[in-house]
Amino acid sequence: MNKYLIVGLGNPGAEYEHTRHNIGFDTVDAFVNKQAISFHVDRLAEVAECKIKGRQVICIKPSTYMNLSGRAVKYWQDKEHIAIENTLVILDEVALPLDKLRVRPSGSNGGHNGLKSIEASLATENYPRLRFGVGNNYPKGMQVEYVLGKWNRDELPLVQKKIGVCTDLIEIYILQGIATAMNQFNKLSITL
Repeated sequence: MNKYLIVGLGNPGAEYEHTRHNIGFDTVDAFVNKQAISFHVDRLAEVAECKIKGRQVICIKPSTYMNLSGRAVKYWQDKEHIAIENTLVILDEVALPLDKLRVRPSGSNGGHNGLKSIEASLATENYPRLRFGVGNNYPKGMQVEYVLGKWNRDELPLVQKKIGVCTDLIEIYILQGIATAMNQFNKLSITL
């Protein structure tokens, strides 16, 4: 059976909830809700499992904090014997505007600490990732405060719509592959 690991990146704890940096958690939460399943606490992560048309899907939200995300990804990939090309990592991306998503089969970490940790743990940068554009509307030197900050009220409707688009993208990735997901979503400009 084909197995998939869907990884939402973020930090555990109430102070990080619904911040830009936790959009991976929020996206995986929405996907899990759509599948009518729920998370339980397990080793190094909150975990939810489901089947989509015969494919087993394991969703995780690492409890290791962003900078050690790789430990959780490696553990669950090894435990469940999931191929690296079937591991999709969802993260915030300041280099993309708020109306954009970018799904790729591999790539650099772009300075993102979660991706740096995964790259170190897996000893490769060849794993799929979904970058959720959060924009870069912050003063010079304030990137950390920006990504750890909450969404502005006027951004929230678009963020919610984009999360919904991401849940569709995850299903297409699982059922039709990354090339189809890239073709359908990478050129999209998501607007209200």
